[in-house]
Amino acid sequence: MLQRRPLAQREKDLTRRYLVWCYKTTKEELDKIDRYFTQAMVDNFLILQLTNLEGYKSSPDDAPLRKAVDEFIGYARGKKAKAEERKFADIAQSALQPGYQYLKVRFKAVEQAIVQFLGRQELDKIRGLYEEEMTSRILQAREHA
Repeated sequence: MLQRRPLAQREKDLTRRYLVWCYKTTKEELDKIDRYFTQAMVDNFLILQLTNLEGYKSSPDDAPLRKAVDEFIGYARGKKAKAEERKFADIAQSALQPGYQYLKVRFKAVEQAIVQFLGRQELDKIRGLYEEEMTSRILQAREHA
């Protein structure tokens, strides 16, 4: 571990801002990929619910409800396939894409740097602030981005 002298308040403020920026930018890039895998879990549940609806099961192929559900199924499958391409380097999903792997190790290093320079409590605080910000963005969005 690096030896460090105590930081002056100005240095600590600048260091904190830089580490918050590193955390935010790295986490956003990771989330752009990882969120699709959590969305896939929810999408699969929704698909199960929708395809078990009586109106879906008994409707002809060209019925509006069936068409809407089938379009959602296609959308969800396509979204997951694109996410798998961005995360995995092979079809067997045994190797990560180099860019994704870099983001994972960078994010871990950023978290370690936060603990090193600012302490564990500050890491927890930054995590909480990030989640609040992301949730706030979603709730304030006027359109799907």
